[in-house]
Amino acid sequence: MRLAKLAEDYFKRARIRIKSAELAFSEESYPDVVRYSQECVELSLKAALRAVGVEYPKEHDMGRILRAVKERFPEWFRGEVERLSEVSRDLADKRAPSLYGIESLNKAPSDIFDRNDAEKALSDARYALSTVFKLLLELQVISEFK
Repeated sequence: MRLAKLAEDYFKRARIRIKSAELAFSEESYPDVVRYSQECVELSLKAALRAVGVEYPKEHDMGRILRAVKERFPEWFRGEVERLSEVSRDLADKRAPSLYGIESLNKAPSDIFDRNDAEKALSDARYALSTVFKLLLELQVISEFK
């Protein structure tokens, strides 16, 4: 399968995750906002990596690999790598608790994540999605999305 096709598919799925996060936010399901936002960021960054021909490790945090290969990206995108990496790490750390809670502390996901957490996660996901969208347009991996 062509790398561009994989990148496009990952990005399309990332866009679906942001819509799911927005719906969860409207329903005040804040742990789900965090979870879907994390998935949006992960898929967005995997799309960016695929677009420049990078095979990434099968893990959720793409920050390390993004930093390691940042020279493959256009200069403007390199300037975003640190922030994208921080967003990736932060949300990857919240991935499991947003789904399972912290059983050892007897905390459900809704005990851990509130509206402020959801707003930040959604904002970070929108940032990652829009930054990668700009990259994919520039690299001519995608031409438009409906």
